[in-house]
Amino acid sequence: MITYHGSDRKIETPKILEPNRALDFGKGFYTTLNEMQAKNFARKVQDRNGAEQGIVNVYETDVEKMESELRNIWLDNPDEAWLDYVSDNRNGIATPECDFVYGPVANDDVFRTLAAFQAGLLTKEETLARLKVRKLYNQLTFKTEKALDYTHFVTSYSV
Repeated sequence: MITYHGSDRKIETPKILEPNRALDFGKGFYTTLNEMQAKNFARKVQDRNGAEQGIVNVYETDVEKMESELRNIWLDNPDEAWLDYVSDNRNGIATPECDFVYGPVANDDVFRTLAAFQAGLLTKEETLARLKVRKLYNQLTFKTEKALDYTHFVTSYSV
């Protein structure tokens, strides 16, 4: 399966990095199955870092083999399990250890909904109802070096 990573540089050898901010799935190397999402993120990283260009890195990832051989958390929909997992990560609460996580992205619009939930302004049910009307992209996050063994750099290009 092809996966993409938006950045401001070519990344032939992905690494698990500790984030400098709270992320949906905690520390890891984030990719997506959606090329447009990777292009958009590459542009955001370019703007944020004042870089000359955004870069989309393309990888061949054996997701089926990863799923059968590694510890994983598979969150298909923005449901209660996903909401709890993302909220815990964004609040620095320990989540179950695994090698990779797959699930929807909490983009800027979703982040505002999550912030309202975390502030106690929305119930879990209200939050989930609001999330169901949003078009959410996906993310596949490599949480361990072992998981990164299942992906291989193919190419990169500027956006």
